[in-house]
Amino acid sequence: MRATSRGATTGIRVVATVTVLALGGLVAACGQPAPQSSSGVGDTEVAKGGKLFNTADTETAKLGADVGPGVFPRTVNHALGQTKLEKKPARVVVLDSGELDEVLSLGITPVGMATTAGADGVPSYLADRAKGIPSVGKIDNVNLEAIAGLNPDLILGSKLRAKDLYPKLSKIAPTVFSIRPGFPWKENLLLAGASLGEETKAVELLNGYQKRANEVKKGITGNPRISLVRFLSGNIRLYGNLSFIGVILKDVGLARPANQDVADLAVQVAAERIDQADADWIFYSSYGAGPSQDEKTVTGGALWAGLGAVKAKHAVRVDDEVWFLGLGPAGATKVLDDLARALG
Repeated sequence: MRATSRGATTGIRVVATVTVLALGGLVAACGQPAPQSSSGVGDTEVAKGGKLFNTADTETAKLGADVGPGVFPRTVNHALGQTKLEKKPARVVVLDSGELDEVLSLGITPVGMATTAGADGVPSYLADRAKGIPSVGKIDNVNLEAIAGLNPDLILGSKLRAKDLYPKLSKIAPTVFSIRPGFPWKENLLLAGASLGEETKAVELLNGYQKRANEVKKGITGNPRISLVRFLSGNIRLYGNLSFIGVILKDVGLARPANQDVADLAVQVAAERIDQADADWIFYSSYGAGPSQDEKTVTGGALWAGLGAVKAKHAVRVDDEVWFLGLGPAGATKVLDDLARALG
């Protein structure tokens, strides 16, 4: 994902003497946008019936269809209003990696997708499944003519990514927008399921994910504190609870350092304050292909070498496209597998 200015409202703190980021510049390269307010992460049931999974965002959890699973026609309530769907969609266009993960996980191959990160324009963990899907431009510059040429019967995106395009997109095909990608990934999957008539499958995926999270938790000895470090161009972020990966750690029941156990997307630290990233375990990555120069400089320095987690050989480099750009159930499950391997 290319760094682009997005209309975010809150979600990042700055530690020590670093200058505060302009909130409008909290961008696609974050893996998630800066979230708005939320009533909690991983502690509120998202639906009736004693389901295993929990909601990260109660506002997103309110969205959905007006009829039972699989019933058409239906009206879907979404972030920008209501969309009528006369029949089950068969030709779906997705506008971000989260929607791509969701739709593929629900067993449907989109007819078009906006490209994001990865050599093939998608996160690497989805590359095989997305092979052959036509591009409709980049997530920050979609091609309306390309979308129209695919004759879609459903377009899935988010208010944060493409609010201004909604009127034009909705003239091409019925369009359903979530509020934002990132930490409400479970609710976004339910919304995609509601749009496709695949509510039952969406619930099955989420319950399977939570069962796996519970298994991972049982295999972890003690209560290690987990630090999340991401190197972006010119800055270092420690990810908080209102992030895709932050929600997953909550679901596994893993503790966080106090400076990351916050209701924000992330806090930012300077390289000379990398000691604030220490914990029992550190999972880190760089945005983009391979270790960035910023990462190499920090991880090759004395301050990094002096961290307790590094000395204990508990600093693990992870796949950025999974941990920070996953944004869907397939990515979340891969994160759980990584946690089981490292901590089990």
